[in-house]
Amino acid sequence: MMKIEEARDWLLSKEAMTPKKLQKMLYYCYAWGLVFLNEEADALEHKLFEADFEAWVHGPVHRETYIQYKQYGFLKIPQVDTHDFSFSEEELDVLNQVYDVYGGYSANELESMTHQEEPWLEQRKGLEEYEGTDRVISDKSMFCYYVKQLA
Repeated sequence: MMKIEEARDWLLSKEAMTPKKLQKMLYYCYAWGLVFLNEEADALEHKLFEADFEAWVHGPVHRETYIQYKQYGFLKIPQVDTHDFSFSEEELDVLNQVYDVYGGYSANELESMTHQEEPWLEQRKGLEEYEGTDRVISDKSMFCYYVKQLA
């Protein structure tokens, strides 16, 4: 299993991006990793990396990544020099598929997409539009929602 920092660095080796886009890309890497690396919702033993994504106002957020990059605000985090990554073939496949599908979208488009998807919506139930929360989007919710998108 890779570390979230490795997935983050891999994404930033592809392009400079805003913290919001990085958050959404990490979220989709994590969620699709659950789908592609597991077979059923009740046995989610394989993850691309360990992480909790909270249902913040602007979409799913990994708190530690937010803290690390919040100084960039709406500016892009610079692209990082490509270095050797030691991912398994399966891990690299997940990363590449997610980047191929979602990488062309802007941060705002990705935010809009997550706002229409069940995992984020479920954790926002009962909250005001701009109310903060630390509610974690469950792995099972992500798996069940995204596996249905394959059909």
